[in-house]
Amino acid sequence: MERPVIIGVGMTPVGEHWRLSLRELAVEAILNAMDDAGVDRVDSLYVGNMISGSFVEQENLGALIADWAGLGNIPAVKIEAACASGGAALQEGAKAVMSGLEDVVAVVGVEKMTDAWPSDATRYLAYAADAEYEHFHGASFVALNALIMRYYMQRYGYTEEDLALFAVNAHANGAKNPYAMFKRAITVDTVMRSPYIADPIKLFDASPVCDGAAAAIITTKEKAKELGVPKEKWIEVAGFSRAIDTINLANREDLLTLKAAKVASERAYKMAGISVKDIDLFEVHDAFTVMAALSLEAIGVAEKGKGAMLAKEGQIAIDADYPIQTMGGLKSRGHPVGATGMYQTVEAVLQLRGEAPDGIQVPDAETALTQNIGGTGSNITITILRRV
Repeated sequence: MERPVIIGVGMTPVGEHWRLSLRELAVEAILNAMDDAGVDRVDSLYVGNMISGSFVEQENLGALIADWAGLGNIPAVKIEAACASGGAALQEGAKAVMSGLEDVVAVVGVEKMTDAWPSDATRYLAYAADAEYEHFHGASFVALNALIMRYYMQRYGYTEEDLALFAVNAHANGAKNPYAMFKRAITVDTVMRSPYIADPIKLFDASPVCDGAAAAIITTKEKAKELGVPKEKWIEVAGFSRAIDTINLANREDLLTLKAAKVASERAYKMAGISVKDIDLFEVHDAFTVMAALSLEAIGVAEKGKGAMLAKEGQIAIDADYPIQTMGGLKSRGHPVGATGMYQTVEAVLQLRGEAPDGIQVPDAETALTQNIGGTGSNITITILRRV
């Protein structure tokens, strides 16, 4: 089966967009992507969004955004998979093109989070956990990840300073990304001096609440030729998969294994006909620093228990063997939850086209992997993108 290609991408800066609504953010990203692709129409729209009904009291996003973008009477639908909604929407768009039912598809991830009170935002994000067995008993999303981080350090002998290196790397790259929320480099001391929000997770171990939208245009190679899109702009969706794990932590076989990422990455590698050794850059889901370490282990970059060692050894920088979070990741670029998977996609596309900002372009990048996590690892997407 022929793999589809991404021919256009667009995004908004990530931040606190007090003067822009959810629909305005989404439309801006879509129109930017359409302009980048050189198209004036699409056959359908897939919207990745986690929780607009709570944050902005708006659902039916497919119709809302397609209408405001002037896309006409096309099919349009919202895809929800917690924080992995953006990655899931991208994969649904790719499948639509691969099926032959649609020629040109738009995918957008969008979230508007900052209009809510912080206490409400914490409650809404916890909806991705098990409502009856975790949320009901007062476990916030950050608290669940704190349990994982504490256990990871205890089992493998790491310190908080070791895991802080993931945040330092993310901010070093995000400082050079004009679309990032936080454009400032930090040190381990910065992380360690930040207040605890759920011991051992500190403020600088966690990604921020923010707003943003990112979009891509997907089509077939034949249609890309017909549209006259230069081949150097084609980025193939070479392999993808997604999988689930138990939604609550108590039922996991191993609290420190992201089984859904392991299963999905193995399927995606097989579909793309490659191994992890062929990947030039990794956009992993670092909503919390410990998740970056666990993700690297689950997708096969590091052995179990050795993910944090890659950060200690300097192997995750732009010019190192396993560059991650090349434009800041969730920690520095920001984590507008339902949009994050599409930001990862757009950033990987820019890397593969050689269009990343100065100082954070991965040299000679040909293949990229994005990993988007929903919940505490209960719903994970893996997508492999490749330069044509």
